[in-house]
Amino acid sequence: MVKSTMPYAKKIFSIAVLFNVVLTFEYAVQILVQFYSVYPSWRPFPPFIVDGSVFWAIIPVAIITSFPAVSIGQTKCGRLWFHHYVYGLVVAVISTVALIFFASISLIDVFTKYITDLNVNVGRFFVLGGITLVLDDLPDVSGNAKRILNYLKSKAYRNRKTLHALQLVVGIVSLYFCLAVTAHLLIYPQAFTLANSILVGTLLVTSLTAVATVQRKTWLNLRPPTTS
Repeated sequence: MVKSTMPYAKKIFSIAVLFNVVLTFEYAVQILVQFYSVYPSWRPFPPFIVDGSVFWAIIPVAIITSFPAVSIGQTKCGRLWFHHYVYGLVVAVISTVALIFFASISLIDVFTKYITDLNVNVGRFFVLGGITLVLDDLPDVSGNAKRILNYLKSKAYRNRKTLHALQLVVGIVSLYFCLAVTAHLLIYPQAFTLANSILVGTLLVTSLTAVATVQRKTWLNLRPPTTS
């Protein structure tokens, strides 16, 4: 029984880690957009993060960590009627349309605007969840997507030692941001909001994922893509 459910457990865990990566990326985008368009003199989480532009560092952290997140769930699982990217597209589209019509926000604001309204953030949660399912199942979306991913994987294979070292660096960067935001919240408890708490959690999980990736030598054990 345990053996038969293990592939599904790994897949669920993989999707959860990938969702955390997507959420980390989303937080970085929101902070950068607010910094450049609304608060150009804003110093987020002082005195440990001195300038909003340093959140650009989170973008490569999320991108590099996405592969190990997906690789965790590379196991054979049955599917319920359709590939799960279909469910992801349905959830993402319906949630986005609902936010646009019922919350009166634009498509760009869905992904970039900092909003504290609970209903909007619940809708955004489902949008990002749907996108996560699509990303996890991207090779099955189309032949072109699979070819592009195989090309990127071949490049990664040739540079796997560099990526292995870089994974440790991005883990340290993520941990720094996690500790910096945490320290700021301890000094300024009025900034202790649900959004900032989730940000700390996503950064911590990203750091732990990076450490586990280095420990398991995920990049070093990478195999070249098959041509089939």
